[in-house]
Amino acid sequence: MRIVMIGSGYVGLVSGACLADFGHHITCVDKSTAKIDALEAGQVPIFEPGLDAIIAQNRAAGRLDFSKDLAAPVASADVVFIAVGTPSRRGDGHADLSYVYAAAREIAASVQGFTVVVTKSTVPVGTGDELERIFCEEFPDKDIEVVSNPEFLREGAAITDFKRPDRIVLGTEEPRAIEVMREVYRPLYLNEAPLYFCERRTSELIKYAANAFLAMKITFINEIADLCEQIGADVQKVAKGIGMDKRIGDKFLHAGPGYGGSCFPKDTLALVKTAQDHDSPMRLIETTVAINDNRKRAMGRKVVAACDGNVRGKKIAILGLTFKPNTDDMRDAPSITIIQALLDGGATVHVYDPEGMDAAKDLLGPVVYGSDPYEIAEGADALVLVTEWEEFRALDFKRLKTLVKTPVLVDLRNIYPIAEVTRHGFSYQPVGRKSARDERTCLQEVSSNRRQSPKW
Repeated sequence: MRIVMIGSGYVGLVSGACLADFGHHITCVDKSTAKIDALEAGQVPIFEPGLDAIIAQNRAAGRLDFSKDLAAPVASADVVFIAVGTPSRRGDGHADLSYVYAAAREIAASVQGFTVVVTKSTVPVGTGDELERIFCEEFPDKDIEVVSNPEFLREGAAITDFKRPDRIVLGTEEPRAIEVMREVYRPLYLNEAPLYFCERRTSELIKYAANAFLAMKITFINEIADLCEQIGADVQKVAKGIGMDKRIGDKFLHAGPGYGGSCFPKDTLALVKTAQDHDSPMRLIETTVAINDNRKRAMGRKVVAACDGNVRGKKIAILGLTFKPNTDDMRDAPSITIIQALLDGGATVHVYDPEGMDAAKDLLGPVVYGSDPYEIAEGADALVLVTEWEEFRALDFKRLKTLVKTPVLVDLRNIYPIAEVTRHGFSYQPVGRKSARDERTCLQEVSSNRRQSPKW
């Protein structure tokens, strides 16, 4: 099949490369001259494990090319995917659909013969209906069917997610479009990946509902973590205990500094706004959004507390900037809010991230960028582990102890066992677990209570 992918950002580039790997001919289109020039020169503008190899292989095979102009590729296409950005609109939080509508009008002007136009971008319920209205009213002579096909790619594991999906959601009831979309995903269907066809509006809502539920699950375990710290329980063990229940499952039950990234923050907000517009408010998701915003600021206060309540004039070393490992995505990363809180408190902040520092430079304030964890640790009053990159999972604490000014580790991802850190002389502050200091205090309280309890 000849397929055009409008938008060569994260979703468009990954989807286009993987579809080319299935044997289709893909043209990825983008208005950014710099982005297309880089791709044609063999440079991948985003970091995603394995993506550069797939792009190179399919370019060499003649199945994948890039273009700044959509007219010619669209004219010969069987299917056109819209994978442009839908950021939160300034002022009201609704998804900004201006790029989607602009792309749709350009597509319609160029199509020849029957063409399926697919919304791959995350769009609010009813967007497909609006596209259909635009096509019918403004381009009545064009034979176009609109399909919703939301993406469920995890950054850092997007190639695997595309090629081995849990499900492929397709919003259309039109027989011709169903036949075309079956052919697009035939390689996956042969591998028994379930194609789930439903109404277009249902498909659009599935994407938002899925992301909102996962965001809510993360927020739930973060609140449990706060309670664990107050009562002396271990959130990791609580998560394991409830995750063993098949009705709950163990995914997205890792306490941390709050969710970020390109999807959860804007999708939860967009769902809240859509629900309000339809007089069906979603109180759980409204609360989830508010708690997550507060969570990031609370992690900044946690670092300050670990530094005896004052960071003014102190050096804080931040390990990890991106919202998750194996990506260079800094969108709504918790590190941004945490670092701002530390800067506001008068700290000098030194940072290191394996992939995210270039993207971070436009988002962070006056911080110092280092070349590795040990460089930024030198003379630090505290180390703060924000993103759980693999290279942070086996830090040399013996070496770190000789570098830092004050041996304090605030682990916002709960990577390390308490004993492993404290045996090197570090004060260890995890999330939702007892620190070594808390454990000693708890034992002292238990011992004191036993002495004071009456004997029966």
